[in-house]
Amino acid sequence: MDTLQIVWFFLIVSFFAIYAILDGFDLGVGFWHLFARREDRPNLFYLVGPLWDGNEVWFLAFGGAMFAAFPQVYATLFSGFYLLVMIVIFAFMFRGIAIDFRNKSASKAWQGVWDIVFAVASITIPLIVGIAVGNLLYGLKIDSNMNYFGTFSDLLNPYALLVGLLALLMCATHGASYIVMKTGGALQERAVSWSFKACGFYMAIFFILCIATIFTLPHLFRNYTSHPFLFLLPIITLLSMLAIIIFNTGGNDVKSFVASIFSVAGTMATLGIALFPVLVYARNNADLSLTIMNSSASPYALKTLLIVVILGMPLVIAYQIWVYRKFAGKVT
Repeated sequence: MDTLQIVWFFLIVSFFAIYAILDGFDLGVGFWHLFARREDRPNLFYLVGPLWDGNEVWFLAFGGAMFAAFPQVYATLFSGFYLLVMIVIFAFMFRGIAIDFRNKSASKAWQGVWDIVFAVASITIPLIVGIAVGNLLYGLKIDSNMNYFGTFSDLLNPYALLVGLLALLMCATHGASYIVMKTGGALQERAVSWSFKACGFYMAIFFILCIATIFTLPHLFRNYTSHPFLFLLPIITLLSMLAIIIFNTGGNDVKSFVASIFSVAGTMATLGIALFPVLVYARNNADLSLTIMNSSASPYALKTLLIVVILGMPLVIAYQIWVYRKFAGKVT
């Protein structure tokens, strides 16, 4: 196992985690959009309007890094998950269109249509991405040529659907915490209620998923049993979820959102540690699994790409810091 392969594995997981943290609250705001009163919906659009497209850069970084560093994994997943990928792409497209088109007319019918499109797209993305991640954990049918030979219905197995539900509830909780932090008055009070409900279900599904994994996919705990201190990750994640409720009860909206960030990061880290060093588990034959050893690009390519990331990522991070500072404060 080469050091560069390990570095790239954790870089890819980090890109995905950053995407989940940043675009997760955007998607969560969309989840709650139809639960908001009509007069509050413009404020919810203003919450995500300046940020959503920049946040999605990290999803592109994740996909690009996967293509460059682990091309065989990219080929296997994007062919096996073709229909799921297309659903996500269309959801991204229509979500952006809804944000731009919603306020082009004062017609209530026009705005109502784009409200529905925005909400449905925002729900679809985390659900489908979660199902894809769930299949990585559950395992795929892979032949000796590293090709997926299962059916679309195989991807909709109960375990993957449970992970999809977890991803949806994670974004719903994160989005509600963001609304609480960025708004005030009656909308903030309703968002606190949303946060309580979503976070309760989020904690429950996370716990159920851990129990289900112990009994159905014990191999995912090999890193945890080899290094018991890693069990602190899921524990800290659950405590972060609990902290969201505690801080919201005490009116500490900023601390609640920070706790939400930790819960999302903890969830991503828990899943990443469970997979390492496997990227795609072959359910039909574990020996055919795609790992960081048998599916990576050449050492020269990995080294060159790492230099590009070191030079380019600070620019992306600096730009996003500027944007978030520019649009800091509550939306009224």
